[in-house]
Amino acid sequence: MSDEGSAYAAAGVDIEGAARALRSVQDFVTATHGPQVLSGVGGFGGMFEADLGGMSRPVLVSSVDGVGTKTKVAAMVGDYSGIGHDIVNHCVNDVLCQGARPLFFLDYFGCSRLDGAVFNAVVTGAAEACYKVGCALIGGETAEMPGVYHDGETDIVGCIVGVVDYDVRLPRNTAKAGDRIVGIASDGLHTNGFSLARRALFELGGLSVRDKLQESGVPVGEALLVPHRCYYEPLKALLGKPELCALAHVTGGGLYDNLPRVLPSGLRAVIEKTTWTPPEIFRTIARTGNVMETEMYRAFNMGVGMLAVVEKDSAEAIVRHLEVNGERAAVIGELLPGSPDVVIV
Repeated sequence: MSDEGSAYAAAGVDIEGAARALRSVQDFVTATHGPQVLSGVGGFGGMFEADLGGMSRPVLVSSVDGVGTKTKVAAMVGDYSGIGHDIVNHCVNDVLCQGARPLFFLDYFGCSRLDGAVFNAVVTGAAEACYKVGCALIGGETAEMPGVYHDGETDIVGCIVGVVDYDVRLPRNTAKAGDRIVGIASDGLHTNGFSLARRALFELGGLSVRDKLQESGVPVGEALLVPHRCYYEPLKALLGKPELCALAHVTGGGLYDNLPRVLPSGLRAVIEKTTWTPPEIFRTIARTGNVMETEMYRAFNMGVGMLAVVEKDSAEAIVRHLEVNGERAAVIGELLPGSPDVVIV
């Protein structure tokens, strides 16, 4: 019996539609598979033969996260092409903070009713992002749950596993007073703060996704949907080097809450906000939503997507390395004796 006449389809779950959607992305997914992947698409579990040669004490590093309500902006614009990149790059950056190389990734796609075009855009984007960093998209889950999700809503979650040699794991706990903080630029909100951004821009500011930012002329929706930047490629050559003490991915909690997670006790970070200019979208959110500056720096990355704690004498060389590799980076602060917190001056 076809799903069209089934009781399950009448309840809102289209099994055949899900199968078609999976077939539509199969080639993109398998393109991320190397010889370590021992199972094909559609198995009950993904099998990965870990080749950890050259590591004296390999440690697996895992992380799970979601893109939050950025999917609501994608629905408003009608563009999900960057959402798959968002979730993969977010997760890659998280395990990068332990110095880990990504091995494999799994995705979760939740919705009320499956839209094949949306599913295809998200999963192919995730596959492209995985391919760029040599990570296998090894499995996932597609869940149609009418009654749990509202119609038109999509929930995107990802789980990643990476590996690092124990002796070069991050943070090193070698940071000391006088060490510098290098900020690496973000491309926008990335995947955090969208509930506040939507309230400030659309509810309080009365803007639409089609309205343009005053200075750049970029549509608001386009500025919000710029994908989460991945920092693995420019930073991987620095992993294992003693001059790199720690990395902090600037996600929920912003600059205030993420950097203390990698600081030893007895050290505080002083960041000078004059060393970079936050992108226009953040200034627009603050203005239309009347959001206090302290809250902006706690809710958003404010234009700095990754922080590197580095030895003082190596800071400028590390900035040059990042710039040569296509990043915008600058020394934005230093460590001083004190409680492990962040002061922005």
